[in-house]
Amino acid sequence: MTAAPVAAPAGRADARRNRELVLRTAMRVFAEEGPGVSLGRIAQRAEVGAGTVYRHFPSKDILLEAVLAEHLGALVAAADRWRARAAPGDALFGFLLEVIEKSAGRQHVCDALTDDRSWPRAVLAAAVGRFHEALERLLHDARRAGVVRADVRVDDLSALAVGGAALLAAHRDQARGARLVRLLVDGLRARTVTKPESFRDSASPSRHETSAPRHCGECGAPLPERATGRPPRYCSSTCRQRAHRRRLAG
Repeated sequence: MTAAPVAAPAGRADARRNRELVLRTAMRVFAEEGPGVSLGRIAQRAEVGAGTVYRHFPSKDILLEAVLAEHLGALVAAADRWRARAAPGDALFGFLLEVIEKSAGRQHVCDALTDDRSWPRAVLAAAVGRFHEALERLLHDARRAGVVRADVRVDDLSALAVGGAALLAAHRDQARGARLVRLLVDGLRARTVTKPESFRDSASPSRHETSAPRHCGECGAPLPERATGRPPRYCSSTCRQRAHRRRLAG
């Protein structure tokens, strides 16, 4: 007979709930008021005693680290969802846009950790490593599909995400800021290379061409297609006369 699972002690379950409550509240308060806010203020906003906050997070640095590690953990889960549900290009670029959007509101926390040379610590370093691994998987898939520039690296993507979040947070017009971010991300896409077409031929078209010209032999403008009849060589009578005069002069 299989024994029933033992329920976690009530005190331990309450401690986990309190920790999650403090962490969620800290995320909001740091985003709204900046990293200078006190732990007492966070306790007040979470509606718990100051001792509860200090018991789980003995210092503000530890709480800041936990907040950012939690944020990165959520992004890793988002990366896995994108990879499972979308084509490689859509997954990479869609995930980057999500990272930028979700990180813009936490710019104060990111700046605080960047300014302090003692970071990252163990918890944050592990979270950063998992984030880079998730990003590497998306980039690898996009490279294999040929939808991202071959010279793009993971650290490029991380730098773009940080810069895009700063741009979005700083722009007065959020719609225009989002548009600029999309332009930045689109710059990572692989471009199809095609053979350039000459603007103008140095000589008039041959009378024995087997295929119809696609552009005006004088000005280079696109020619209209004709289902029947002789294909045109020039887009207008002006270009035809100009070409005729040029041949006579030659």
